[in-house]
Amino acid sequence: MSNRQTINTDKAPKAIGTYSQAVKAGTAVYISGQIPLVADTMELLEGSFKEKTRLCFENLKAIAMAAGGTLGDAAKVTIYLTDMANFAEVNEVMAEFFKQPYPARAAIGVKELPKGVPVEVEAILELK
Repeated sequence: MSNRQTINTDKAPKAIGTYSQAVKAGTAVYISGQIPLVADTMELLEGSFKEKTRLCFENLKAIAMAAGGTLGDAAKVTIYLTDMANFAEVNEVMAEFFKQPYPARAAIGVKELPKGVPVEVEAILELK
């Protein structure tokens, strides 16, 4: 018997492929990469880079809550950027969602992301 549980919420974009929004295994929750998709419409958010990044974190937050946690339970966050010049804005947005002690983090510059978005964010939570 597996201790894996699939996490789904309608408060974040539904999975549009062969993956789950998140998987809980023991006390860890692995949240799939979130792009700036609006959950209600499944359309990409129009707006500034900062607004798009904020929506990625809002989507992560909704999935974390569905898993029984919060972003404060994040042990690791990975951010994918098509332009590393946007990194300072990522830090500003992260400061809206995280307080010390901050999670571990990696920021990775990539050539492209799904649907041509400029940012994607994933997280691993450790629940109490």
